[in-house]
Amino acid sequence: MSDTTRGGLREPTRAEEILALGLRDEKRRQTRRHIAEVATRLFLRHGFAKVTIAEVARNAEVAVNTVYTYFPSKEDLVLYPEEASAERMVQMVRDRARGQSAAVAVLAALRAELRREDDRMVGLTEGFGRFVAMVRAEPVLAMRLAGVGRDMVDALAANLAAETGARTGDPLPHLVAAQLGWAQDQLFRHLAARSRAGDPPEEIAASALALLDAVESVLSDTVLGYARRR
Repeated sequence: MSDTTRGGLREPTRAEEILALGLRDEKRRQTRRHIAEVATRLFLRHGFAKVTIAEVARNAEVAVNTVYTYFPSKEDLVLYPEEASAERMVQMVRDRARGQSAAVAVLAALRAELRREDDRMVGLTEGFGRFVAMVRAEPVLAMRLAGVGRDMVDALAANLAAETGARTGDPLPHLVAAQLGWAQDQLFRHLAARSRAGDPPEEIAASALALLDAVESVLSDTVLGYARRR
């Protein structure tokens, strides 16, 4: 049986097309990560306000339009959707096992990230403390970070309300979500402080795990048992 041809050339198989798409997606992810890392280094070195998109493009060795293709705004270079997503805690809750509550699932996911020690999501990378300080010192970035936090809590509250069948106006889903948002905020503040102090990643991870144990101990039974998956 002969291969399907077009213009005398063999057409790619479905498997080859899927492989090509996967390789292109991976290349896009690598390019996006490379640009963001270059931008972060420049922002930390010179300050967010002083660095232009053109300088980021030049140092990343890409065209200015390429930067804008991946990052529509300058702020996206710092808090880009891949790592500053409002769906972060929602996904942790959606992935929970049977018998696991929303709070236990979020705490377990955070502990798993810490134990991996190489996960950018919890900031166990060199310079994370300086990065957080830069974000909080720059008004436009601080406002955006606060907005991401609010959106994260709101998204989780909506998910919990839908799962539990809570009545309209029931404050409990949002109160539980806010407690979990607080827990995550305490973790990131701890990581930033220990990073600024120059502690090695393994010590930061160990101290952060102890912090999460303390956080869990002060959460009420209502929060810890809420939205248990049947």
